[in-house]
Amino acid sequence: MDTHEITDRFLRHFESKGHTRVPSAPLILDDPNLLFVNAGMVQFKPYFLGEAPPPYPRATSVQKCVRTPDIDEVGKTTRHNTFFQMAGNFSFGDYFKEGAIEYAWELITKPQSEGGYGLDPDRLWATVYEDDAEAAGLWKKIAGLPGERIQARDMVDNFWSMGIPGPCGPCSEIYYDRGPEYGREGGPVVDEDRYIEIWNLVFMQNVRGAGSGKKDFPILGELPAKNIDTGMGVERVATILQGVENVYETDLVRPVIGRAEEFSGRRYGADHADDVRFRVIADHARTGVLLIGDGVTPGNDGRGYVLRRLLRRIVRSTRLLGVHEPVLQEFAKVVRDTMGPTYPELVDGFDRISEVVRIEEEAFLATLTSGSRIFDLAAEETKRSGGDVLAGDKAFQLHDTYGFPIDLTLEMAAEQGLTVDEAGFRTLMDEQRKRAKADAAARKTGHGDLSEYRKVLEQHGETEFLGYTDLQAEAKVVALLEDGQPVRSVSAGKKAELVLDRTPFYAESGGQVADTGVLVGDGVELKVLDVQKIVPGLFVHRVEVTEGEVGLDTKVTGSVDAHRRLSIERSHSATHLVHAAVRGAYGKRAAQAGSLNSPGRMRFDFTTPGSVSSDVLTEVEQEVNDYLQTDVEVQSYVTTKDKALELGAVALFGEKYGNDVRVVDMGDYSRELCGGTHVERIGQLGLVKLVSDASIGSGVHRVEALVGGDALKYVRKEQLLVSQLANTFKVPSDQLPGRIEDVLTRLKNAEKEIAQLKTQQVLGSAGALAGKAEEINGFAVVAEVVPDVDGNGLRALASDIRGRLGSRPGVVALFSPSGEKLSFVVATTEAARDKGVAAGKLVPSFAEKIGGRGGGKPDMAQGGGTNPAGAADAVTALRAAIAGIG
Repeated sequence: MDTHEITDRFLRHFESKGHTRVPSAPLILDDPNLLFVNAGMVQFKPYFLGEAPPPYPRATSVQKCVRTPDIDEVGKTTRHNTFFQMAGNFSFGDYFKEGAIEYAWELITKPQSEGGYGLDPDRLWATVYEDDAEAAGLWKKIAGLPGERIQARDMVDNFWSMGIPGPCGPCSEIYYDRGPEYGREGGPVVDEDRYIEIWNLVFMQNVRGAGSGKKDFPILGELPAKNIDTGMGVERVATILQGVENVYETDLVRPVIGRAEEFSGRRYGADHADDVRFRVIADHARTGVLLIGDGVTPGNDGRGYVLRRLLRRIVRSTRLLGVHEPVLQEFAKVVRDTMGPTYPELVDGFDRISEVVRIEEEAFLATLTSGSRIFDLAAEETKRSGGDVLAGDKAFQLHDTYGFPIDLTLEMAAEQGLTVDEAGFRTLMDEQRKRAKADAAARKTGHGDLSEYRKVLEQHGETEFLGYTDLQAEAKVVALLEDGQPVRSVSAGKKAELVLDRTPFYAESGGQVADTGVLVGDGVELKVLDVQKIVPGLFVHRVEVTEGEVGLDTKVTGSVDAHRRLSIERSHSATHLVHAAVRGAYGKRAAQAGSLNSPGRMRFDFTTPGSVSSDVLTEVEQEVNDYLQTDVEVQSYVTTKDKALELGAVALFGEKYGNDVRVVDMGDYSRELCGGTHVERIGQLGLVKLVSDASIGSGVHRVEALVGGDALKYVRKEQLLVSQLANTFKVPSDQLPGRIEDVLTRLKNAEKEIAQLKTQQVLGSAGALAGKAEEINGFAVVAEVVPDVDGNGLRALASDIRGRLGSRPGVVALFSPSGEKLSFVVATTEAARDKGVAAGKLVPSFAEKIGGRGGGKPDMAQGGGTNPAGAADAVTALRAAIAGIG
């Protein structure tokens, strides 16, 4: 049974049991605690946490998931994967343990001819939480499992929570016995290689308190509504139903390995080291393509860094398989063909995906080239010092600074007869991980415990947002918090967080910054500094009390700073128009990858298939401003997501949309799903002026623009600057470019003439310097300090002096201090080289004195240093080195 059929049967089974089929959420969601969606229940978290009412009592989905903590372990075993699919069924206060067990057992044991998986009931085991006698009894009653195939485990193995105060509960896992050839008898508690877990049923029935780890927290009581959250590992079930050894041999993964075999000429299963590389390629290719499909682009931090690391591990692994040609686009095609039937966005967006991996691979191959040079220097230094072990800090520098994989460092070191201090490298890596983990924990703390905010939401419901139509409204204070903890009142001079039952203030989201303004009540006045949705649906106002004392139930009138709001709305509307123009220029592959809409200024990031032409951006600016003259009305309306997409509305990568969505239309030119606020007519923008553009990562470009009055001020300032330059150069403004180019050309020519004169002046001293040659150990030596001569002049002077030494064995060494730096050149005559003296080999004798390094050919070497004061000592050291030649 192929994997697509496995997932289709799962969804059909639960639909027949009254579940609503919900599509997979994108791998990136607006959740401060998650880098990627890592479980099937993530998109349903608001319903489990009581932050929003569930739109259905039962749901089922097949969720794409990514987990990255064990990236380095992928491939070494067949159990680690970064990407996997989790099939799940969910109940929100509807059925509970009995229903969950009954539905699962029916699907996995029902004959395949009747729509089930047809697994042998005699090979199935169950585990339950040690205190959950109810679940154990249900397995006996429903499935007829004998007691010896129902095993109890503690909180570490069979109790679920999100790691923070909130819902939790026992779980029950279903295992399949693969047979004695896979390990020891005795069930999952003895051997989880033989007994493979295929399904986890979580019975969400309790509330936990604060604590750490998987068991060090108190159980505070029971949830008012009990929920079901299950997850079936699709790849694991495929492994069983397809009769293969592991997930890497299933129908959606093995084809990637097959393509790698074609590239390399090697075979999977023939060599353990190669098998690790094949598995890394297969796993990471799937993960990388799925991430790019959901809008992630390679970068140097966060999600982008994880993606970059995955893609680079693929390239590294193919190189270790002997493949040096570009490969990522070919692997991406295989993933598209295998995964496309389930995730059609991979097919629709493949041109963009393919271009992103191409650009990233080219960049990494360039990194490998530069990293190889750094490695060569490190290896040479190690050998010169008489060592045969490359230091751990050098390997770490190559990895951390240059992106050079440790496996490649090990391989190249072996080729040069060196080993690597892997222990030192691992220690530095562990220290870096600990720092990163501590930083992540520190960031998470700000969002970690949201229990008080959830209580506010449970008690008072969602905040009613009035800001689409009203900039002033009466409201009541329903909650006050200081440092995340509830208080009854806040006096003048203090800052706090305040929740209103209704508000005209927009909370920061979708790239649009939050509103500011004032709240005024009877004897009290507050300044609104910021507004955030700490939990979905709850608008939290960060305020400073400027007068009086505010308490619970205080009635206030909220007034948004109207001038600032309108300025922000101009920027947001301009972003939509620029997005439309960019898509018109570059096609659907130019998708929005981020934005910031602040007063008078917008920033827009978009994915791009290649380089971005300044001419095209000029046309984008012109097109947007031409369209502003139509002054079309901006309309917004709520409809179903399917209907909106039928109308051509643009949905953004990575955004999670419900069934009902808000659409913002700007005529037929721009139509997007958007929850932000906008101007009433596009003519209110006045002017949009692009002021900067730059590449900010592989395949991602950023433009910034000023809008309205800010744009006009910028244009006037530029106009004044042009006018001043025209007056200075005494030409009309339209002739200014030609005049400046003419001046620059004459300046460059003058600089060349000056350089030639300097060189002639320097060469004029060649005879005198050659005449000062000393006889040292049978060599004619000219070692001098010649200040303020550039590199070209220094080489020319050294060559001239060397020529004047004739057929004698001779060495010329010139040192030129200039400011805080120093340049040097060492040249040798042919007779000196015949006696075994090479210019490059003399450099180490004095390099330490000038804090420098350099190298070159036997006839001439050059370099620089950071200690000009050491020039005289360098001359002395060189003379001593020549004196010691024997």
